[in-house]
Amino acid sequence: MNEAVQERYARFARQEAPGRSALYGEWADGVAGDAEVQDILARIPETRRQPPLVFAVTRLLGVPLEGYPMWRTFVLGHADTVVAECRDRALQTNEPLRLAPLLPVLSEIEGPIAMLEIGASGGLCLYPDRYSYRFRGADGALRAALDPEDGASSVVLESTVTGELPPLRLPDVVWRAGIDLAPLDARDERDRRWLRGLVWPGETGREQRIDAALDIAAADPPHLVAGDALDELAALAAAAPSDATLVITTPGVLVHIPRADRIELVDRIRALQARWVTIDPPAVLDVWQPAVDAASWPGFVVALDGQVRAAADPLGRSWEWRAAVAADAS
Repeated sequence: MNEAVQERYARFARQEAPGRSALYGEWADGVAGDAEVQDILARIPETRRQPPLVFAVTRLLGVPLEGYPMWRTFVLGHADTVVAECRDRALQTNEPLRLAPLLPVLSEIEGPIAMLEIGASGGLCLYPDRYSYRFRGADGALRAALDPEDGASSVVLESTVTGELPPLRLPDVVWRAGIDLAPLDARDERDRRWLRGLVWPGETGREQRIDAALDIAAADPPHLVAGDALDELAALAAAAPSDATLVITTPGVLVHIPRADRIELVDRIRALQARWVTIDPPAVLDVWQPAVDAASWPGFVVALDGQVRAAADPLGRSWEWRAAVAADAS
């Protein structure tokens, strides 16, 4: 038995899958008790061995969404291919719903704006002006609805808002670009399959939302650059239109960057004539103003130039505007 693999998958089955994906919970629980499969997964580098990544790779390779015995048979029969594909892949969760709690922050920024996303994946979070939004209260009642000028979008971002509802408007985006170690092309069917495969079974509506967002991106592709953000940021930022406000976003990506590099990256963002918008875990940085207690903060921090604006579900399904509370504390 490989203890590192066993512990990681047992923890996932126990703590991460419940309430989100019963099937992934079953697969992870199966791995946790299966020494033969553990030995195969142990051949994958530790940074590429996360359950959601391994499960998504097997789905990309053709495993059906059935119980653990079927998944196990597939892995045993395709072990070398699974290991090789995992080595070449990384988690690239590209959830446009994260734009729901970011919209009030973007509403604060005067346009037109040029958007540059770090960790862009397929660039689906570069289209805040092309999506529709429906903000609801905890009771389900509609509190606000916004649509693009040409009518309701095929992508409708529904989010629950508690507390104050700040001013909202769709941004005027005139340029879209991104950096990713391995950018995905919304026009490429294999890349589309990979993004769909990153949706956990049981997450109702996510795959359909991502499919619709991929169609929007495919019709007007963003400029995506392959490489490390520290190497590519300055040149790409310099390519943005000079008559637009440069907005650099880091939605959910900083946690995947080594700490020293992420601190350096934020320093470089701040050195540019740009606004910085993010939704990231509270412990990922120490720059929040006012300071955030990571142990008690509910979810991710939504911030503008490091100034705390909201607490949000990591995928944007719900959020609470906290700018007033932050102002009182500062």
